[in-house]
Amino acid sequence: MSGAGAPHILIVEDSEDVVLALRLVMESAGHRVTTAMTVADAVQAGAADPVDVMLLDLTLPDGNGLDVLGQLEAAGRLPRHTIALTGRDEVEVRDRCLACGCGEVMVKPVPVRALIQRVGELVAAFP
Repeated sequence: MSGAGAPHILIVEDSEDVVLALRLVMESAGHRVTTAMTVADAVQAGAADPVDVMLLDLTLPDGNGLDVLGQLEAAGRLPRHTIALTGRDEVEVRDRCLACGCGEVMVKPVPVRALIQRVGELVAAFP
């Protein structure tokens, strides 16, 4: 079970099935998880509680997921690391994500083991 000292993962995704699956695997890995399904909810969640790693879907019902980064930056609450999750594998999409502050981009469907491993590597590297 994840506790208050566990790394905080913010999952921003508009598919309930994906949210449930990601929450399950991240909590099973010992992380504390918050979820949001819209830009507005993600900004509110990220501003309320410091985030270690944000898993960020780009296509949300109320805007582009990258808007979350801009709004959290303006609030002084950027996550330590952001992984963009997208169904598009174009260079332009990847470049835009990186330019907006994502540390990396993973193309859906993301292999669950690869995602767990990467998040684990990131949080292990935090001081």
